[in-house]
Amino acid sequence: MTIVLKYQYNFFERSAILPLQQVIIMHEPLAQRIRPQTLDEVVGQKHIIGEGKPLRNIIESGELPNLVFYGPSGVGKTTVANIIAKKTKRKFCKLNGTTAGTADIKAIVAQLDTFEAINGVLLYLDEIQYFNKKQQQTLLEYIEAGKITLIASTTENPYFYVYNAILSRSTVFEFKTVSAEEIEHAVRRAFRILSEEKDTEITADDETVKYISTACGGDVRKAMNSVELCVLSTKPKDGKIEVSLETAKQLTQRSAMKYDKDGDEHYDIISAFQKSMRGSDPDAAVHYLARLLEAGDLASACRRLMVCACEDVGLAYPMIIPIVKAAVDAAMMVGLPEARIPLADAVILVCNSPKSNSAYNAINAASADVARGKTGAIPRTLQNKHYDGAEVEKKGQFYEYPHDYPNHWLNQQYLPDELKDKTYYVFGDNKNEQAAKEYWSRIKGKKN
Repeated sequence: MTIVLKYQYNFFERSAILPLQQVIIMHEPLAQRIRPQTLDEVVGQKHIIGEGKPLRNIIESGELPNLVFYGPSGVGKTTVANIIAKKTKRKFCKLNGTTAGTADIKAIVAQLDTFEAINGVLLYLDEIQYFNKKQQQTLLEYIEAGKITLIASTTENPYFYVYNAILSRSTVFEFKTVSAEEIEHAVRRAFRILSEEKDTEITADDETVKYISTACGGDVRKAMNSVELCVLSTKPKDGKIEVSLETAKQLTQRSAMKYDKDGDEHYDIISAFQKSMRGSDPDAAVHYLARLLEAGDLASACRRLMVCACEDVGLAYPMIIPIVKAAVDAAMMVGLPEARIPLADAVILVCNSPKSNSAYNAINAASADVARGKTGAIPRTLQNKHYDGAEVEKKGQFYEYPHDYPNHWLNQQYLPDELKDKTYYVFGDNKNEQAAKEYWSRIKGKKN
């Protein structure tokens, strides 16, 4: 507990400095108090800091390069940076990209001429993605001069948000979401430490511990905060604190959702959503639908569902397009939470429908030719004019009306001369398109 004394100077009695009041400042959060002090204590990230793994080897070598840590919140990026700081003889400075600026970097560099930073500065820059290009360029100058060794962290993909010149001078390590099984050890440890701090027996059954470990969504910091809140909100009984499952559920509500509409997680979920529908897995598809809806992202769910109906089912079951459109309209009309019902109907229908991307491939191929300039003049028979200039030797449009012929078809050129033999559409191998193929082969006098 930190206690700060506020004082009031008495101008009438210059010798007196009178205590005004005691102000109690909230103590450090549990996550900060029990932050690991060694790599072995870090929860998760064994793929980079386990025995013999790359980052661990770099740290233990004592030769520290510039580093970029990339991963979601609460998975150990700051913790590992702090551990590195303790192992180096450099002056350790920490900045946050949301509040720091160029002046803060220059102030750190100014310390290099003092005995305090005689071995250089190790700068930990959290949320580097909030530094603009000019700020990152200023930072680069000092990195290149060897005045600053950088450890930057970001929750966003660094290849999109970090200046390329900094990336080229850094080693990037991805920190992954921590599994519920690994977090469970940290949760049990947190309860033990709180019990020691309060000198009170604190208990939580296995189901409660597992719920907290799962509900935090792979964020260790969230799990620690939940543990502390659960303890603070539970009244002692007979000198003991017993945290209930109900309390845990109330205090960890919705915390499992890691979702940022502008971040990687958003695109990962919608990608998994469509790929699950394309792969005809209704269980996975409704799971990702639930994650989108839990985050309140109804628009993305509807948009991706419509795209999938057209792109991945398409001509194998053409009626699915108006059906899915009707489900989307119903969902948008009723809103959440009821919107989940028509969307679930549509998602499962898409999953269970036959698949064809023949139309998707056809338009992609045609678009590619157009983009390359392979177009050509529209045949005279198809032009929207019914007269010819004086320069035209053979006058007349000579368009033939298909409905005047048997089966409403005749052999007539529609593509430009440059592309007259081009094939964009290939019949899919589903029942619907094969039936159409058989029909037109018969009409056009072609063999299957």
